[in-house]
Amino acid sequence: MTRDDDQEPTSTRPYLIRALHEWCTDNGFAPHIAVSVDASVRVPVEFVRNGEIVLNVGFEATNGLRLGNDFIEFKARFGGVAREVVVPVTHVTAIYARENGQGMAFPPPDPVANTMQEFVPEENEVDVPSSGDLQDRAPLRPVPSAAEPSPSPDGPEPPGNGPGRGGNRPQLKRVK
Repeated sequence: MTRDDDQEPTSTRPYLIRALHEWCTDNGFAPHIAVSVDASVRVPVEFVRNGEIVLNVGFEATNGLRLGNDFIEFKARFGGVAREVVVPVTHVTAIYARENGQGMAFPPPDPVANTMQEFVPEENEVDVPSSGDLQDRAPLRPVPSAAEPSPSPDGPEPPGNGPGRGGNRPQLKRVK
């Protein structure tokens, strides 16, 4: 089958997301996506910070994960409550391995094409968790170039609920 010359090629973004998700999974890493949130994104609004949310899209953290060409869809637990998540692929701004930060960033969605609107949840949709229930978030880090040494996998641990953090949840500590 040939393509008409006047037809736009499909975006590479969904293919790159699937490839990096597979790379993370094959290497035992937890794939995370950074998502620019507006009215077209269906995520728990109480976890959105500065118009962005970071989601763990590993098979262990999701149920029914579908990495489609137009949408990423799955169910996941947030603060112990199962929620449905639907993210337009155009709103994924990065996919990376939580453990080492390696991955790829994408341009943010075009505000003209998407008519950005502030997401306002329905009244019964918001379930504000306690501070101890917030999902683990890893900051985005630049991918090191070949000239730079890779960050150590034994780098600093993500912040937990230690003294002064409020919350009495147990913490996991990596032991190698």
